Amino acid sequence: MRSLLRFRHLLLLSLALMFILPIVSHAQVAVSITVAPPAIPVYVQPACPVEGYLWTPGYWAWGPAGYYWVPGVWIAPPHVGLLWTPGYWGFVGGVYGWHAGYWGPHIGFYGGINYGFGYGGVGFVGGAWRGNVFAYNTAVVHVNETVVHNVYIDRTVINNTTVVNRTSFNGAGGVMARPTTQEQVAMREQHFQPTTDQVSHQMSASHDHTMLASENHGTPQHAAFASVNQREFNQQQRIANGVRSGQLTPGETAHIEHQEAQIHQEVHNDRAANDGHLTQQEHKQIERQQNHESREISNDKHNDKSDHH
Repeated sequence: MRSLLRFRHLLLLSLALMFILPIVSHAQVAVSITVAPPAIPVYVQPACPVEGYLWTPGYWAWGPAGYYWVPGVWIAPPHVGLLWTPGYWGFVGGVYGWHAGYWGPHIGFYGGINYGFGYGGVGFVGGAWRGNVFAYNTAVVHVNETVVHNVYIDRTVINNTTVVNRTSFNGAGGVMARPTTQEQVAMREQHFQPTTDQVSHQMSASHDHTMLASENHGTPQHAAFASVNQREFNQQQRIANGVRSGQLTPGETAHIEHQEAQIHQEVHNDRAANDGHLTQQEHKQIERQQNHESREISNDKHNDKSDHH
């Protein structure tokens, strides 16, 4: 029992340390270890489910059992106008140190790591705030355009001559990048902690043994999610499987996807009205809607149908 309690204590301590923010300088480090993190896995970005959500790239975190993958996910920012600067591993003095990510008005230094989907190593080219509305550059990010309409295409930000480097740490043997002047200014701005959804997301990954590098050998099966809610992800998987098998017609798929988008939007609105949280009653309402959606997916996949939608 003492060993179990000690393991839980170490896990919670590691998670807490992973989210300590480098408020002023990128030299501040939360976790220091002597083992290099695996390369960033190649994966497909799920579509942004709700307007206003921002992409937070996946990363390798450290826990008592070693490195584990925290899937990339679309997240509601804590305030309008904020952008996400990803965390990164830096190699200095023989140890690898984790520099935690943060929200801020501009993108700071994230080690020059190419996380993809607009995070090529410097800045972010996947979209921008236009007043109180976030516009998505669909040349580099994937959105569900049936519910996300604030989009544009800028292919000039794509460098087709650059070989993608999946190295996940900065320093000797990794990416040799240093902060630009703009990044140094951004690092001194007011920063905001990761949201409760982000903390919950990492906690879930830490409990999933399939996310351990020792289990997946650097290639996690589920490297990215559309949202923090695992059930919503599972629903999307069932829809995708139904489409591939032919059990769902295009009309049925469009109808189900529309309902899923409405649920996503309702969650977004409820969180916005309650400082990022859902009330117990709202949780129950969303659960009832997901139950109904699950039954409809099952019924559509097993009916004798032609496409009448």
